[in-house]
Amino acid sequence: MKNREKRKLLSDDYIEMKKNGEKITMITAYSCPQAMVAEEAGIDSILVGDSLGMVELGYSDTIPVTMEDMLIHLKAVVRGAPSTHIMVDMPFMSYHVSVEQAITNAGILYQSGRADSVKLEGGQDKAAVINAIYRAGMPVCGHIGLTPQTAALLGGFKVQGKTLDAAKKLIDDALAVQDAGAFMIVLEAIPMNLAALITEKLSIPTIGIGGGVSCDGQVLVFHDMMGLYRKFTPKFVKVYADLHDVMKKAVEDYADDVRSGRFPDDEHSFTMKKEIIDKLSKIV
Repeated sequence: MKNREKRKLLSDDYIEMKKNGEKITMITAYSCPQAMVAEEAGIDSILVGDSLGMVELGYSDTIPVTMEDMLIHLKAVVRGAPSTHIMVDMPFMSYHVSVEQAITNAGILYQSGRADSVKLEGGQDKAAVINAIYRAGMPVCGHIGLTPQTAALLGGFKVQGKTLDAAKKLIDDALAVQDAGAFMIVLEAIPMNLAALITEKLSIPTIGIGGGVSCDGQVLVFHDMMGLYRKFTPKFVKVYADLHDVMKKAVEDYADDVRSGRFPDDEHSFTMKKEIIDKLSKIV
């Protein structure tokens, strides 16, 4: 809610929002200024996503993103939005080797990075990891459907769960994530009627990104909705502003002003007393 009390929401608050039929708003952010915008707009939760690998670091996918990358951007976002729940992605290979490795890395993001919750991809195969992090005292969000870190095993970046067997597996995955202790789950790129069924079956909130309107909330990547990432725009993205062209025009205007001598003008320059300049010119 845009006009809600400015306080950090916790896991129980999101579950209560689901019970009350109140939609949850989430947006990604990767920098202090982006986080400030999100908090001032009244967003319920900010996700520091490993999508930063593509939209901020220029990689072709999320695979190269490291724990160090996530920590740097997480800390910037936390400083920019102190009153907003900050969720952070666990990057590729930070929770895959062992349960102990997963707890350790989640703990770094939670303790050193000051995240309010961590998110990881996977369903039944990651239930033990989710449960271990949860039992260690850290709120966990699941992520099923199109899971970017393992997209190569899913046939690429495409809609998931369209066959009977695949849809049944996603329902089983969602229930396993919930039973493992997750307080929320992201549903990415799955048919909207399947997402509606999963949402109905779960007691924890579902957050859609290409999951349709029946999800308990929605998340979009900041750069996608602001028109800042031009390489690819997924079908599920609504572009709310074209900041790329706005910023490009501003840079062009600046360059023109510099080349023509219009900038800086007197308004944007400093002065000192003429008599001091006159004396200085005589001694140098």
